[in-house]
Amino acid sequence: MKSNFLNFLKTASLLFLIFSINSCTVLQWRESDIEITKRFNDYNIPTKIDYIKIDSLNLKIRTQHITNTENEINILFFHGSPSSLSAWNGYLKDSLLLSKANIHAVDRPGYGYSNFGKELPEINPQAEAMNNLIEHYQLKNVITVGSSYGGPLAARVAVINKNVKGVIMISPAIDPNQEKDVWGSRLTQWWLTRWLVPRGYRVAGDEKTIHASEMAKIDNDWNRVKIPVMHIHGDVDDLVPYTNINYTKEKFSSIEIITIPQKGHEIAWAHPEIILPHIYKMINLIR
Repeated sequence: MKSNFLNFLKTASLLFLIFSINSCTVLQWRESDIEITKRFNDYNIPTKIDYIKIDSLNLKIRTQHITNTENEINILFFHGSPSSLSAWNGYLKDSLLLSKANIHAVDRPGYGYSNFGKELPEINPQAEAMNNLIEHYQLKNVITVGSSYGGPLAARVAVINKNVKGVIMISPAIDPNQEKDVWGSRLTQWWLTRWLVPRGYRVAGDEKTIHASEMAKIDNDWNRVKIPVMHIHGDVDDLVPYTNINYTKEKFSSIEIITIPQKGHEIAWAHPEIILPHIYKMINLIR
């Protein structure tokens, strides 16, 4: 009885905390166009932010671009959840990367300023949206880079668009049999608590709830990816198990596994200095 009461108190405290900060910008994981433009002006890096409409999916996708007409390679960044294109700030200001490729960072559907709060949890329509984006901007020699949920999305886009020449998956949640149950995501599914959860987290919860089944649907398609693929994973990842590497070894014919010792799920956004050399390497591979 005492244990049940303590669990009730913990849950009530968590709900109170979420309610108290429900409108907090930080928990929505997004920045406005003005905030992004100001930051890159401070970096002295010209950037462009624009939106494309995808009528078939009732979507508006926001993308940040840093381009140089002399660069022939295009890198397309897909964040995890909850997050936004700002997760890639450490990459978009890297002078060496900017000298080698045009950069495009995307707010995935439901995040940032891409139909914020309106979930599109299925991976195939998300991949179709990214395919539309590549076609809209007429991107060639594309490297897709994705973290967590964005990892299998990066690979899925390579299945459907032949302009993708390389894939980098960072801590990808790709093995349907290794999806971990995150208790907090249940709050996004219960009608009594869903309204208390910040909108970015609701979208993340909706994705998490069906992610294993979504991965199972495309389990047999990975052998269609013949281009170079890198799988980068921290060996102490407590959110997406490191043993996902066994799945990608089996499924992808041209895979390089890169283990990051003593790092967890945060490597994509917290340690760009670890990831960037591998992006440089991929650029050299597809030239």
